[in-house]
Amino acid sequence: MVSDAWKAHVALLLVQLNYGGYHVIAKLALSGGINQLVFCVLRDVVALAILGPLAYVKDKETRPIFSGYFLFSFFFLGLTGIFGNQLLFTLGLNFTSPAYAAALQPAIPVFTFLLALTVGSETVNWQRIDGKAKVGGVLVCVAGAMVMALYKGPVLLGDGFSDLNLQGMAMAGKPAPEPVSWLATLLIDAGVDMWHIGVVCLIGNCFCLATYIVYQAPLLSNYPALSMTAYSYLFGAGLMSLTGCFFANGPSDWTLTRTEIACVLFSGIVASALNYWLLTWSNKMLGPSLVALYMPLQPLASSILSRIFLKSSLYLGSGIGGGLIILGLYLVTWGQRKGERLALTSQRRMLNTPHYMKGESSLKVNDPPLKVLYHRGPSNLSSPPLPVSQTWQPLYD
Repeated sequence: MVSDAWKAHVALLLVQLNYGGYHVIAKLALSGGINQLVFCVLRDVVALAILGPLAYVKDKETRPIFSGYFLFSFFFLGLTGIFGNQLLFTLGLNFTSPAYAAALQPAIPVFTFLLALTVGSETVNWQRIDGKAKVGGVLVCVAGAMVMALYKGPVLLGDGFSDLNLQGMAMAGKPAPEPVSWLATLLIDAGVDMWHIGVVCLIGNCFCLATYIVYQAPLLSNYPALSMTAYSYLFGAGLMSLTGCFFANGPSDWTLTRTEIACVLFSGIVASALNYWLLTWSNKMLGPSLVALYMPLQPLASSILSRIFLKSSLYLGSGIGGGLIILGLYLVTWGQRKGERLALTSQRRMLNTPHYMKGESSLKVNDPPLKVLYHRGPSNLSSPPLPVSQTWQPLYD
């Protein structure tokens, strides 16, 4: 179990590195090109084409019988984690700005932690040191994410002029795809401030991803992670495809260049299929709170990869924020381990406690003689049982 836990930590780090590489490639290859909604549709279809056959082969013998409960659960996961997550981020990014989108992403671990406490996926004992470590780790991690999003600071590496400003850019493309312009026109006519609508969309994006992570946690005890991811993408890709077909400008939006095709394939295989599978499996190993706490590392991974491959600048804010996030992850991990050890110690004490120390109900007049014979008096709870001759008490004077 310990080795699986560390594998899950490595998997979550790999997920953030994959997303960092995806941000770099998307910014470099798709700027000013493909319609963002069409891009979401195509990457989801590619991911489903990969996950579906793999899940069928790998989990064929272990997958439980499909039921109405699983049908609703997978639809809900696809609606929140795939469709709602991507669409709301696209709308929010276009109505606000990449910087503001990055500033709201620290809400994901907060929402996840609160939802997990509400449904019982996570437990916190506020009086013990492990509970305080968990809460403190979440706060430190969120503080680190806020520092990365809001504080730039002086340049640590680079010249300061080639920054691609990749923080928060989950996708690039045309600044105003058709659903955005259509919805913008409708809302402007109604007198609604587009910036506020964008903020609501970004908050909804964070809440959808938190809901996806928390809701799937109890299901993973009964369903394989790969099959759950595949079914989630089945419904999510279906909803996204319907939306894309309805709102796309025309056939020209579905015509891609070679560079765009390569980016779609990378996004579908790595950023969607592989990452969502690893996230789901890690959720089973570590729980929803730790999975969500790794999310703020995406900007740091983007900055590091941009520095390596694109020679962009690395700033002090990214270093300080990344350090705080790592410290927060350590505190939460330590708190979980400490809580598990305390629970195990408590169980061992209960198992090793002699039967006469656990307490029994007092005798009644109509108790059977055998119970009366082996009754231990309350005055001898800390000593071995007395001989039968000293234990026997007559029922009647």
